[in-house]
Amino acid sequence: MSKVLVTYFSASGVTKKLAERIANAIGGELFEIEPKEKYTDADLDWTNQKSRSSIEMKEGIKPEILNKVSNLEEYDTIALGFPIWWYKEPTIINKFLEENDMAGKKIYVFVTSGSSTIDSTYKSIKADFPNLNFVDGKRFTSRESDEDYRNWII
Repeated sequence: MSKVLVTYFSASGVTKKLAERIANAIGGELFEIEPKEKYTDADLDWTNQKSRSSIEMKEGIKPEILNKVSNLEEYDTIALGFPIWWYKEPTIINKFLEENDMAGKKIYVFVTSGSSTIDSTYKSIKADFPNLNFVDGKRFTSRESDEDYRNWII
């Protein structure tokens, strides 16, 4: 049985709840990817071209991350979760992958979105990090069972 680290970025709490459900179902450890500067509601207003999230995504700005995974070498499987922003991963995810050595690890991507599919997001992250071993990607809703999570990642 592989040791799984469930990492996630959650701006509004939706992805956090999903990450907790997945970690509980598969017996994984949790790690939250937190920005040094928390996002406000105004920062997350995707309809405002001058909001922080809009500028980060448009200009490729990668926010600083508050915390580090201190024992990453202990895990051979990573579940990486985040909300879909502009049909791709938020730039904080790129920063996280750049700062952590994921070579040789199996990476399962899980996303949350009100309406977007994972297709373009999964293609984007694989293109951004072609040397990493992305095994599978799923967009989950709140209807999955613990068995669904176990069948996906274990």
